[in-house]
Amino acid sequence: MPERSEKICVVDDDMSLLKALDRLLGSAGLQTLPFNDPRLFLEHVRNHPVALAILDVSMPQINGLEVQRLLHDMAPATPVIMMTALDNPEADRLAFVQGAVAFFAKPFDDAAFLEAVLRALLADE
Repeated sequence: MPERSEKICVVDDDMSLLKALDRLLGSAGLQTLPFNDPRLFLEHVRNHPVALAILDVSMPQINGLEVQRLLHDMAPATPVIMMTALDNPEADRLAFVQGAVAFFAKPFDDAAFLEAVLRALLADE
């Protein structure tokens, strides 16, 4: 995979999941930029390109579907992978309608998740 200046932004209010995804993606040679507050992520997007956004659906500050919509307004070409711990078929459907490239229920299979990340990054090249 070619070197990229943009990082994979992971947005989740669960710090342990942010660390776990950093390790998982790091094992594939990918760099992450974690955000436990979606407002800080959106602020970051205003000034920096993002290779891929991985968003949790359920967060207390702003839900991930709203973050996805705002991200699309600011950077429509940024691919998005959504994840959730809640069984919500409507969130799944809406995420895809809004352009998500993948949707994962937590806990998810690491290999399948990594494959989706790599596919999203390669599609962006």
